[in-house]
Amino acid sequence: MKKSSFAVLFLAVGVSFGAAQANAQGPAGAGATDAVARSSTKSGNSHSMNPIKWIKKDKSTAAPSTDKNLLLTEHLHEKGLLAANSDVSSACSVFKNLSDCLASLHASHDTGLDFNCIRADVTGVQTNADISGCKGPIGDKAVSLQDALKRLKPEIDAKSAAKSAEQQAKDDLKAVGA
Repeated sequence: MKKSSFAVLFLAVGVSFGAAQANAQGPAGAGATDAVARSSTKSGNSHSMNPIKWIKKDKSTAAPSTDKNLLLTEHLHEKGLLAANSDVSSACSVFKNLSDCLASLHASHDTGLDFNCIRADVTGVQTNADISGCKGPIGDKAVSLQDALKRLKPEIDAKSAAKSAEQQAKDDLKAVGA
C-alpha cells in the first residue's frame, strides 16, 4: 500500500510540475512579437546575426558595374592594351580578380608577350584562344604573374615587370573609379 501511494504521489507531482512548465511558456510565439518589437526599436544596433554579413567584401577585386566596365574598356583601348574588337569582360572572364587581369594585360604589352599565353599561365585555364605561338611551356596549374613571365621569357626581370604591371593595373582601376 505504501508503494502504490508513493507512486501516485510521485505521478501527481510530475504532472503538476509539467503543467506549471507549460503554463510558464505560454502559447507558442506569444513573446516573439514583443521581442522583435523591442530589438528593432533599439537605436544604433545595426549588427546582423547573419554570419555571411560579417564578411567584408573587397570592392577593388569585385567585377565592375556595366558603366565602369565600359569606361575601363575605353581606357584600355586608348592605351592600346585591348584589341579594338574586345572588351574587358570577355578578356577577363577566366580571371578571379579584375586587377590580376589588368596586370596581365599590362605585362603582356610591356614585355611583348601574347596576352593569351600569360592568361593561360596565370589562370591555369586553357581557353579556345590559340596558344601554339607561346615561347615557353604553358602549365595546367595557375601560377603568379611573376612566374608566368619568368617561364615565358626567361631573359627579362620578371619580378620588376610583374610589380610594374600590378601598379599600372591599380592606377587603371583608380582612373575609372572601380
